[in-house]
Amino acid sequence: MRRLAFVLITFLGTSVLAADGATTDEDPLFRDGIELTLEEFQWLKRPIVVFADSPNDPRFRQQIELLEADTASLETRDVIVLTDTDPAADSALREQLRPRGFMMVLIGKDGVVYLRKPQPWNVREVTRSIDKLPLRQQEERDRRADPIR
Repeated sequence: MRRLAFVLITFLGTSVLAADGATTDEDPLFRDGIELTLEEFQWLKRPIVVFADSPNDPRFRQQIELLEADTASLETRDVIVLTDTDPAADSALREQLRPRGFMMVLIGKDGVVYLRKPQPWNVREVTRSIDKLPLRQQEERDRRADPIR
């Protein structure tokens, strides 16, 4: 009986987190950014950091839905989505990027902040911005030059 209760609590807890816009370990593209730093992803990934003062913020929910709509395009561009909806946690991301309420930030693999938006953006807008970055253009040239990739 204790085992059944543990399984139910674990399952329901994960479902509630997913419904609140928080991420689970099942989807490595989306991660909770409260305990992460940007340096962990430098030269490996292009972080998109989505901030809000609550996971119930309609703009936060809309932004996550827009990004979830085309994860393949994001994965192709080595994007990782980090979320932070707890201002009280005083995360390293909040300290470094200083959001006010909702904010979406695009950071390049080189660690430079390329875009800050106070409203949700769809994947098409985000990927167009990424594709204009010099490093992304170099990656595309390298990919075309190397027939094995």
